Amino acid sequence: MRAFHLSACTWIFCATSCALSSAPGWRALRYEAHTEVLQSSSLLFCPALTCLITTFRQMKMRPGEVLIDCLESIEDTKGNNGDRGRLLVTNLRIIWRSLSLPRVNLSVGYNCIINITTRTANSKLRGQTEALYILTKCNNTRFEFIFTNVVPGSPRLFTSVIAVHRAYETSKMYRDLKLRSALIQNKQLRLLPQEQIYDKINGVWNLSSDQGNLGTFFITNVRIVWHANMNDSFNVSIPYLQIRSIKVRDSKFGLALVIESSQQSGGYVLGFKIDPVEKLQEAVKEINSLHKVYSANPIFGVDYEMEEKPQSLEDLTVEQVQDDVEIEPGEQTDAFVAYFADENKQHDREPVFSEELGLAVEKLKDGFTLQGLWEVMT
Repeated sequence: MRAFHLSACTWIFCATSCALSSAPGWRALRYEAHTEVLQSSSLLFCPALTCLITTFRQMKMRPGEVLIDCLESIEDTKGNNGDRGRLLVTNLRIIWRSLSLPRVNLSVGYNCIINITTRTANSKLRGQTEALYILTKCNNTRFEFIFTNVVPGSPRLFTSVIAVHRAYETSKMYRDLKLRSALIQNKQLRLLPQEQIYDKINGVWNLSSDQGNLGTFFITNVRIVWHANMNDSFNVSIPYLQIRSIKVRDSKFGLALVIESSQQSGGYVLGFKIDPVEKLQEAVKEINSLHKVYSANPIFGVDYEMEEKPQSLEDLTVEQVQDDVEIEPGEQTDAFVAYFADENKQHDREPVFSEELGLAVEKLKDGFTLQGLWEVMT
């Protein structure tokens, strides 16, 4: 089974090629995420967890995604041991691609990563050597990825991935909706790097309570921020990335600005009262305009640069060649099984005879049954 890529914080694994998208038995299971951050928040597997098969177009980076580093001679030790590949590090994800078979690839988005460590691994190309272990989680299931640098004595694999992931983790204010955060200092908005204030509106009522709360609106190129005048800690930061809709609706307080956030951010419906109506209409027009500009070229806030500039992802992308294969009806194989994380397993368990299969199998962990494992496949 081979791995195949779709997009960031996406994982894609494919047995042969794009032609498999219509194969019988393929099924879908997806981690729901706002489409704006699919590259860093969705976990997609093929054929086991998605019917979406990657194409050359989907291999391209999305708006706002930047290639930070490109590492040659990297082995996917857990899923494709012995296969030399290239690791691309962007501001949203890491992508591993086989050099011998470009269609064999995978993509892991930073938002799915639980932990990154370095440990000893058994590589077919290097033997016992230090490797990068990435533990991830999707739908309460943990998956583990192991990458080994085939070139000895180079720490760049560890420094690049760990540093960029840390930059991603420390810049969540650009991407996540925040309530009651440390946003205001001395009645002024604490600006993020690359953030600019376009408008400040006083006398804006937050309609979250029956009486409403009087506060101040900040409209920037990255987000919308409101805070109460009497209590700076009563506030909300809404990145354009998480805005689902911006509308003017009638309420018991009269016409109000209503902002609906994505399901990923909690599906909030936030109402704000701005007087007079002309000022409300101007604010809505301005927010919609900035949201449109942001959507065309998002600012994700992951600020990290290498001393040596890598080639662009388009230059490194090899167009996939259609395989001449014949699909056997009913035949199912799951590539993602190779990446299951068994954190407490240090060695193979002893073999036992299975009466159900009539074969010797590795003893199952407590709580697992053959029937339950088979249902994962079917």
